[in-house]
Amino acid sequence: MTGTATDVDSQTVGDPSSFLTLAELERRFAALARAPQDLGRLTLIVRRGAGGRREIVDRTSLSAEEGVPGDAWGRRPQRNPEMQIAVMQADVATLIANGQPLTLFGDNLFVELDLSTANLPVGSRVRVGAAMLEVTPMPHNGCRKFEVRFGEDARRFVSATALQQRKLRGIYLRVVAPGDVRPGDSVAVVTRTAVTFGHVPIFL
Repeated sequence: MTGTATDVDSQTVGDPSSFLTLAELERRFAALARAPQDLGRLTLIVRRGAGGRREIVDRTSLSAEEGVPGDAWGRRPQRNPEMQIAVMQADVATLIANGQPLTLFGDNLFVELDLSTANLPVGSRVRVGAAMLEVTPMPHNGCRKFEVRFGEDARRFVSATALQQRKLRGIYLRVVAPGDVRPGDSVAVVTRTAVTFGHVPIFL
């Protein structure tokens, strides 16, 4: 089900008057309350329609075949499952956007949960609503589009070596078990470590 469609698409640029300096981004980030580590909440679902037009979704069913139904990922000739669903930590996204719509990021899910490598190493599994998702090894980095939407200092902020393990630009998840999700649903860490015996991964 689709909620409000925004005026943001793949060509939309940011408002320079909203861009924060690197020093201000670092100051505000240091002042953020600690994000939940085990049990958080889904705050926003976004899909990218034709032309990258952002659509805020009030409910959807995630699946391994489609990811977020109707999203750009599902229209690609070759779908990389390691880039299936882009996720950002909601408070970090709000900080960087500084009043601009969160749909400007192009990510699919915004969550109240610590996305750092220490909290969610590759292979970790997270239950979002009724769906089970897994952290992939694909890096989610700031790019040229990110810079024109949020400023050069924002790109430097999310790319800083000292903060790389915090995953400020976000992470990628893939669907391992389908299910319905909607804003307000819980986001629960199920497993954090994958150990492989032979070719069989066992999650601890």
